[in-house]
Amino acid sequence: MTRTEELIALRQAGDEAAGEALVMENSGLIWSVARRFMGRGTEADDLYQLGCLGFLKAVEGFDLEYGTQFSTYAVPKIAGEIRRFLRDDGAVKVSRGLKEQSATIKIARNHLTSAFGREPTVQEISRQTGLTPEEIAMAETATAATESIQKETGDEGFSLEDVLTDTESEEKMVERIALRQAIERLPERENMVIKLRYYHCLTQDRVAKVLSVSQVQVSRIEKKALVHLRELLS
Repeated sequence: MTRTEELIALRQAGDEAAGEALVMENSGLIWSVARRFMGRGTEADDLYQLGCLGFLKAVEGFDLEYGTQFSTYAVPKIAGEIRRFLRDDGAVKVSRGLKEQSATIKIARNHLTSAFGREPTVQEISRQTGLTPEEIAMAETATAATESIQKETGDEGFSLEDVLTDTESEEKMVERIALRQAIERLPERENMVIKLRYYHCLTQDRVAKVLSVSQVQVSRIEKKALVHLRELLS
């Protein structure tokens, strides 16, 4: 067992000094995440303190038996705590481009619904707007209420920690951790389902429409992908 794991076990058993030691020894990691949120109207020290809070939540929730590196688990927790504050404080905004795309999609959807007498498919909206299915998914999701993915999904009991719907920040945060690498190693269809479900917070039904498959197929692909991710992260 590494020193970090020993300290985590002590902190989970109620040793506050162990928690303080973990924060001190991992301050560089916390700062590296906090710095990505600078320039959004919140002082650097406040971002760091929020990061520390997220870090300690990661310590409390980390499963020493799971086999994943602690930093892989901690980075999304740290970023998630800062992001929630910024979101609640109104500092995180949906980009103008996404808002404009969303408006274009809404107009096209209403027009096609009226013309066809039914809800149009994503492919039909794509042809009407010139946007790709994934661009449509991103625009609609970004302008809707985002769903937390800290909860476990279905009966799989697997959670991906709070991933940014802001794709630029998302890439900066996730590309440095093993989760991103593992997702990129998934087969193409599994990769797409995971990204649409967890990065863009789409329901299985919405993903099914994007991929032109049934909701049952999406559920099967998702479960298979989660099994593969467990194996890749173990």
